[in-house]
Amino acid sequence: MSAVFNKTGRIADNVSLPELTVRGIILGALITVIFTASNVYLGLKVGLTFSSAIPAAVISMAVLRMFKSANILENNMVQTQASAAGTLSSIIFILPGLVMIGYWQGFPYWQTLAICAAGGMLGVMFTIPLRHAMVVQSDLPYPEGVAAAEILRVGSADVELDANGKPGAKTETGIVDIMAGGLVAAVVTLASSGFRVLSEGISLWFAAGPAVLRISSGFSLALLGAGYLIGIVAGIAMLIGLLIAWGVAVPVLTSMHTIPDGMTLAKYATGLWSKDVRFIGAGTIGVAAVWTLITLFKPMLEGVKTSFQALSGGKGRINIPRTEQDMSPAWIIGITLVLVAILVATFGSFLSAAPLSSSVMWGLVAYSVLFAVIFGFLIAAACGYMAGLIGSSASPISGVGIVAVVLVSLLILLVGSADGLLATETGNKLGIALAIFTTSAVIAVATISNDNLQDLKTGWLVGATPWRQQVALLIGCVVGAVVIPPVLELLYNAYGFAGAMPRADMDVAHALSAPQATLMTAIATGIFTHQLNWDMILIGLGLGVVLVIIDEILRHRGGFARLPVLAVGIGIYLPPTVASTLVLGTLLAWGIERILKKRAAKQGVAYEQFAEAPNRRGVLLASGLIVGESLVGVVLAGVIGFSGSDSPLALVGPAFEGTAQWLGLIVFVAVAWVFARRVLSAKNQ
Repeated sequence: MSAVFNKTGRIADNVSLPELTVRGIILGALITVIFTASNVYLGLKVGLTFSSAIPAAVISMAVLRMFKSANILENNMVQTQASAAGTLSSIIFILPGLVMIGYWQGFPYWQTLAICAAGGMLGVMFTIPLRHAMVVQSDLPYPEGVAAAEILRVGSADVELDANGKPGAKTETGIVDIMAGGLVAAVVTLASSGFRVLSEGISLWFAAGPAVLRISSGFSLALLGAGYLIGIVAGIAMLIGLLIAWGVAVPVLTSMHTIPDGMTLAKYATGLWSKDVRFIGAGTIGVAAVWTLITLFKPMLEGVKTSFQALSGGKGRINIPRTEQDMSPAWIIGITLVLVAILVATFGSFLSAAPLSSSVMWGLVAYSVLFAVIFGFLIAAACGYMAGLIGSSASPISGVGIVAVVLVSLLILLVGSADGLLATETGNKLGIALAIFTTSAVIAVATISNDNLQDLKTGWLVGATPWRQQVALLIGCVVGAVVIPPVLELLYNAYGFAGAMPRADMDVAHALSAPQATLMTAIATGIFTHQLNWDMILIGLGLGVVLVIIDEILRHRGGFARLPVLAVGIGIYLPPTVASTLVLGTLLAWGIERILKKRAAKQGVAYEQFAEAPNRRGVLLASGLIVGESLVGVVLAGVIGFSGSDSPLALVGPAFEGTAQWLGLIVFVAVAWVFARRVLSAKNQ
């Protein structure tokens, strides 16, 4: 008998199973509609989106298990398609800025659809040459990609083929650990985000003279699980970023000014971090992005060369296994050119109503499209690296957006000043609008690049065919782009955005805050009005260069010590309750590893052999934590959207927050302790 799965739990290269099926595409489209709408609402309301890959995998398995012919690769295609569309919703981090400045009075359907679809599909195209270097050869952890693969494996039966090639015996393993982690995370998330009896984090504020200090932690079990999967090296780097932001930058800035009367320490320090210190992180991320591209350039070219050799005739032709077959270079180039043409037409439509001469208009279109394509390609590698390092959900896509909006605003400012475009207030408004629209295309590329390599990692682990996944990703982008414009229009007309209300009689208190769109619009406006503070961005750029040098020195010395620059920038940029929870997850994994190494040494057994079962259980439990919180997040998003209330399930009022913080801390610590005990109790068969 020959097994469908090889020894690593991966579909063997010589086995061909149905992957990209009609029923899978339809199911993926239905999941896409739900997750995209939920992500758009949450992103506009609180500035956060969730990765839809894992919830999509769970839902797909539940539905497709009703069909006897379903298999793990078909499930993988559904989650691939749905995750791409759900991730594309991150374009709302910038696009509402066009309504905020009054350039748009709503969201024109075809322009919005085209910028989302073309940008997202370019993100797919740009990540295909990176797949071999960053997924197959790289040792990046890809926490959500690994988690999704484990879920697909334990949710699908281990199948053996009999002598006639028919499916034989089925066994399931590991589902108990995933279900246990998912149930715990679901209950805790419902108690915190739903009932509000547990807090989602805790913060302690201190005043050391005029300086303000903050110690904080979030209680997200999904982030704890993601941290467990990413490793201690990235965790230490993020901790350094946290210390730079909240141990150095914020105390220094607060000591230089006096707290305004009536303002709390928390509000004052958080405001300085939001409008100043985060730009240090954005600058550091920008340097890390460029350096990542430089270091990946050679292996990326080798991957492209291998793809062309596989398609060419003669001596150069090679046979590539099924699990290494990417979309052909001819298709990649052809689709990319079509997408660039769509962007040109979209930008032309965007500027068609402006009082510009034909030559000026098409000149601006050319500059904008070239920037979106070239910068989008450059940033694709960095975004894929971020996803590989800390996962899609925690990746600071808005930090990439900040870098993009600064650069494109400077480009338009340079071009516009030369031909007199920006000499009037109307011209300035047009320049700001074009900067926002161009950044929207870049964010669409970046957010899909951030997600796609995660999906391709899942596919690599379960034995999927890459080119089929890439087709599923393209379909997901189109479906998501169809959904996003009407959802944006609906939410804008129902609630309005901060500073942009569709009707004069609407209650401003119910407006959606759209925090990232507000920030990036303010940056673009500040550049065009010459009022942006450049000091923090330049400090971040300088810090990034220093960190790159330090990391290279550590790399050449060899050994364990490294300092991933991107992770440091992420630690500066992310909210401390998010970054600190990821760090705690890495420390939990490190502590468990030390205990296992001591036990292995005591018994005289090689660590890799001794820790095989505990490590697998740890991955499964961490995956369960991510699954449970993600699924409840989807459900709560639907409840919030349907009810129109911020907290429709709350059992307590704001006065309970102090107690909820300590209860949340107790539960968080208890879950981490039980997690460690459960992992350490695993025994090899």
